[in-house]
Amino acid sequence: MTASARDLALATPPGRDRYVDLLRVVSLGTVIGGHWLMAAVSSDGIGNLLALVPALQVLTWGLQVMPVFFFVGGFSHALSYRSLARRSGTSVYAAFLRARLQRLLRPTLVFVLVWAAAALAVQLAGRGDGGLTGAALRLVTQPLWFIGIYLAMVAFTPPLLKLHERHGWAAFAALAAAAALVDVLRFAFGVPYVEFLNFALVWLAVHQLGFLRADGRIRRPAVLAAAGLAGAVLLVAYGPYPLSMVGMPGEKVSNMAPPTLALLAHGMWLVGAVQLLARPAAGWLARPRVWRGVVAANGVAMTAFLWHLTAMLGVYGAQLALGLDLPAPAGAAWWAQVPVRILAATALTAVFVALFRRFEAPAAPRTGPAGTAAGPVAALGITLCLLGVLGLSMTGLGGLLDGHSATLIAFPVTAPVAIGMALAGALLVERSAPARSVRLGG
Repeated sequence: MTASARDLALATPPGRDRYVDLLRVVSLGTVIGGHWLMAAVSSDGIGNLLALVPALQVLTWGLQVMPVFFFVGGFSHALSYRSLARRSGTSVYAAFLRARLQRLLRPTLVFVLVWAAAALAVQLAGRGDGGLTGAALRLVTQPLWFIGIYLAMVAFTPPLLKLHERHGWAAFAALAAAAALVDVLRFAFGVPYVEFLNFALVWLAVHQLGFLRADGRIRRPAVLAAAGLAGAVLLVAYGPYPLSMVGMPGEKVSNMAPPTLALLAHGMWLVGAVQLLARPAAGWLARPRVWRGVVAANGVAMTAFLWHLTAMLGVYGAQLALGLDLPAPAGAAWWAQVPVRILAATALTAVFVALFRRFEAPAAPRTGPAGTAAGPVAALGITLCLLGVLGLSMTGLGGLLDGHSATLIAFPVTAPVAIGMALAGALLVERSAPARSVRLGG
């Protein structure tokens, strides 16, 4: 039987860093709210509010909080890997991957399979080419890029944690310097394709900040925040970087895809800023009712993230089905409907959470004596998973029947192939770990 939020809250170890759990919930919640607000749906399709009202792009400097989630991931991965290593005393890579990925992959794969079945049915009926349905099939898988990057962070945790333990801040500085070099090669010398290295370098640098927090080495968060904010301002003001910290349609350069040095500076200022709030938040999180709410939200946060665009599109679809006009985005009537749409999307997301939350419930990690092939099998599994998930975020679910493809690391991939890779990789990760159960901290 799954423990209730109250039971989990009461069982919280005294030394647990509750602030990290709050940051995880707030960062995902902010992303969800931002997506709901940015989606400018009209009878002509789905646009981006920030492209229609460029003055609002400055808000992304506070609302683009994905770096905070990856920072929290680094903190949690460091604690979990060390805890498992202490308990097992042997090679722990396969068990670590399985333990960290269970609550991520299970709800993700369920989401993918449900949507793939729906997309196939719609396209067999000949209704998946245009309108809101066609846009939905292209849009709903786009946020999966974040899960693909997160999988890479989990995969690289053991070697990067060793670098951190040996070099500390210098390991972060090396990743940041490499990201800067990539941008120099990209913008100053026009080296083709080099920018894609920053998908790893920028996000792994933010992840490395989580390791530093785990060891209590972010002692001057105000300096980190100030340096990051100043760097981001200077890079945007005098460099080739756009104002928005999220991608804009039609832009020649995006700070997000691929990530840039400006986005890394933005991540540094966000990490410093949230660290400054850690001490005042601690007293608030000590209140039993507040902590129960955080525990409950953490238990369904990934499910809510996966289904929130489905809920938003469902709200717009209901408006069209009821014959209600969709006002022109960014107009007075559109803004007047924003609170109602967000409330409706929240309610529909809650329905999806109720239906699918059981797939996010934690299961006991397995450890113990492992075969010599466990590590390589797990590495192959997570590689297939991240390539499959990233591929699906690029292809979408439109064109399942006509072989629509997207280029992933110089190779074309279709949605069925991407789904197959993700499923096969998840199975390999699951089967790579041995069978004796232990509890894993972090």
